[in-house]
Amino acid sequence: MYKSSRSCMPTYVLIAINVAVYGLTSYLSGDIFETSGAVIRSYGQFNPDIFNGEVWRFFTAMFIHANIAHILGNMLFLLIFGLRAEDLFDIKEYLLIYFVSGLAGGFLTLLWPDSLSVGASGAIFGMLGACTIYVRRAIGQSIITALLYSFFLFMLNIGPKVNYLAHLGGLVAGLLIGYVLAASRKPRQVVRYEHGFPSSYGG
Repeated sequence: MYKSSRSCMPTYVLIAINVAVYGLTSYLSGDIFETSGAVIRSYGQFNPDIFNGEVWRFFTAMFIHANIAHILGNMLFLLIFGLRAEDLFDIKEYLLIYFVSGLAGGFLTLLWPDSLSVGASGAIFGMLGACTIYVRRAIGQSIITALLYSFFLFMLNIGPKVNYLAHLGGLVAGLLIGYVLAASRKPRQVVRYEHGFPSSYGG
């Protein structure tokens, strides 16, 4: 039977890990506001090194952030969508969404062969996608609104120095996982809306 993952507090655990890693990289960088290029190069997703077999970079890059604004923004959205996901998914499903989405973002980033990227954005976009489509699908409503909303937020986050491939890969993975989980969850509740009008009005 489905059981909420809220008792395990995965969102707070992931935030704590990300903040702890940022503290470590700040120490190594000698700067709390900006992670040094050397640290990012050593632990980020540098695709030439991945092509040479350093696949562990897919994982480490998910916990490295470029600067304090980067981690604060990501952790805020992880808090928002992560707490929502805790109510919808059990702990295994939650972690599946987070890490598969993060890895999907990393895999899609391979399309930029010489790129260097860091951050948890792919995993967080996966949470967004999974929550949004799960709610719509689980109650028997159209998923079109969920798709439009998800890709609208994706478009808002496109800009200079933004790895939109990681965002897109994570979002698509989250949407797919959320849809499958909603479709497999029984029983389904179907919500129908009816509009009625009074036959007469008091004077």
